[in-house]
Amino acid sequence: MSTKQPTHTRQAELVAAALALAGERSPATVTTAELAQAVGITQGAVFRHFESKEAVWLAVMDHVSETLLTRLRDAGAAHAQPLQALRAVFMAHVDFVVEHPGVPRLIFQELQQPQDTPLKARVRRLMHEYRLLLTHWLQQAQDQQALQPGTDLQAAAVLFIGSVQGLVMQSLLSGQVGAMRAQAPAVFELLQQAVAVACQPKMCQETP
Repeated sequence: MSTKQPTHTRQAELVAAALALAGERSPATVTTAELAQAVGITQGAVFRHFESKEAVWLAVMDHVSETLLTRLRDAGAAHAQPLQALRAVFMAHVDFVVEHPGVPRLIFQELQQPQDTPLKARVRRLMHEYRLLLTHWLQQAQDQQALQPGTDLQAAAVLFIGSVQGLVMQSLLSGQVGAMRAQAPAVFELLQQAVAVACQPKMCQETP
């Protein structure tokens, strides 16, 4: 067994282990014994850092939310033109899923539960923050007259997220998560055609 580590260090290690195991199979089948083995501690020690297995998954979702949203904001902020920012956000989300396939497995599994749960509430909060981020860039695109007149921004945000989720679901079914990267540009192009005006350099491209 490894030497004693501070609680925050062990918690981070257990979160990383849970994400890695969820990337291999259904999160529902991951046991605390497996988490302990992955980190190099006893099963009892897991409960010194988290009060329950549910608490581990809540910490996973908090980590995912912070990491994903930061990555998406940074991706969008790197581009001056809103349509380019949206494309960067789309690709950043795809890259995140390819790197962490356990995340959609955890989310899809939880959303299938009929009852409300703390983890489901975390997922709803993540989706709310995501929609706000998308609406920000869509509003900028609309202000620059880069979107079709009368475009419903909330519906456009739903279409954006649904396009990513469709790619994710298809990749999980095929078992080839990495294929998303090759398919994503064409999917975003179709999405852009649905809401954007005819592409003009000042709207769709970065200026040299």
